[in-house]
Amino acid sequence: MSHPTPAAAAASADGLPPPQRWRAVLVIMLGLTMSVLDGSIVNLALPGIAREMNAPASQAIWVVNAYQIAVLVMLLPLASLGDRLGYRRVYLVGMALFVLASLAAALATTLPALAAARGLQGLGAAGVLSVNTALVRLAYPASRLGRGIALNSMVVATSTMAGPTIAAGILSVASWPWLFVLNLPLGAVTLWLGRRSLPANPPRATEPTPIPPLDVVLNVLMFALIFLAVEQLGVRGAATHAASPVGWGLLAAGLGVGVFYLRRQWHQATPLFPVDLWRRPVFALSMGASLGAFCAQMLAILSLPFLLLEVYGRSHIEAGLLMSAWPIATVVVAPIAGRLIGRFQAGWLGGVGMVVFAAGLMLMATLPEQPDRATLAWRLALCGVGFALFQSPNNHTIVTSAPLHRSGAASGMLGTARLTGQTFGAVLLAAIFALWPQHDGKGEAIALWAASGFALLAGLSSSLRVRASAR
Repeated sequence: MSHPTPAAAAASADGLPPPQRWRAVLVIMLGLTMSVLDGSIVNLALPGIAREMNAPASQAIWVVNAYQIAVLVMLLPLASLGDRLGYRRVYLVGMALFVLASLAAALATTLPALAAARGLQGLGAAGVLSVNTALVRLAYPASRLGRGIALNSMVVATSTMAGPTIAAGILSVASWPWLFVLNLPLGAVTLWLGRRSLPANPPRATEPTPIPPLDVVLNVLMFALIFLAVEQLGVRGAATHAASPVGWGLLAAGLGVGVFYLRRQWHQATPLFPVDLWRRPVFALSMGASLGAFCAQMLAILSLPFLLLEVYGRSHIEAGLLMSAWPIATVVVAPIAGRLIGRFQAGWLGGVGMVVFAAGLMLMATLPEQPDRATLAWRLALCGVGFALFQSPNNHTIVTSAPLHRSGAASGMLGTARLTGQTFGAVLLAAIFALWPQHDGKGEAIALWAASGFALLAGLSSSLRVRASAR
């Protein structure tokens, strides 16, 4: 076990000294931006990749799925490894793998090779995302942690929204491999700075227990089987208007593995799946709120381009500029939300944020026949304001409700909730569009109404934390 430096040991109470802190924050933000962007930046290039590699669209989608599944199944194992071996080490190894896999993806000439490279890239991204928030907790003093969490939340929200726009810009002047080449210089800078500035874990009172290999296998199987089941039932089942026996079989297998896995975790002192944290009502309600919020976000983000391009006939450039009102509002409001943490109950802040978010989504679902730019922009900005008000206080609660030595587990669950919610939202939208494929506005409106419903459920879950924290 490595011995922390004096600066790293001090990070547990007072954070890093300002010069090192800002270098560490830059590293954390760069890794977070690349990892989140690469979850969606390839979507726009899929038709071109499929044509170039003579592959059907049903196979090309694995360029996206391989990345998403790899991140989802490895977040918790790598977060647990970070608790034991150090968040800094897991982060840097993950970033190194991410950069090497990006090079392999850029050089891939067949679809299986590209999908395999994307799977390795997702594994590297899981290393970065699993310990990201835990590193933020070590870098900032407790009095300023809310601002650090707000900055993290802002980067996640803007990176999620900016993926298609950045991809469109790159693809307008270069071919699809350049989507991955972009990661090489940024990743090299992140690695160079990270070795010099990221904090080490504070010393532990006792030696951590090793991670049982069977638990890692069960974690991978549970999430992978449920992901594949939801994809089968949501997309293919809706497209054929028939139940998918394969989908139901995968779901049953995933749930069966999950029951066995969670029963194994229940009595462990530091379980891989953090059931010890889920026993805390505030943590559980915060996780439920996060799942609902990210499901609503993905439903909206994926349906809005169809609404603007297909229904209202806007150009790609105009649609991109209009949609930028959302992340711009998030960038403006997220720091304000960070400063409000501690002054107001986080449960109320999150509840109000989700109500505002739901209102923006409802207003988008009930637009007039030919809305002008201002009408579209302020409604989208309202969505960004609401999401920013919710995300920072909610993430702060998730991180701080866990003991310091379980920061990695909390960080891993935060990422798991985001990806699970986004995956469910994407699959739900695919099902809606399979049932209403005309893109005449009806399917888009249904998706936005569904998103507003999930947002309100997230707001309710957030508000219930006020009662739970008072006990």
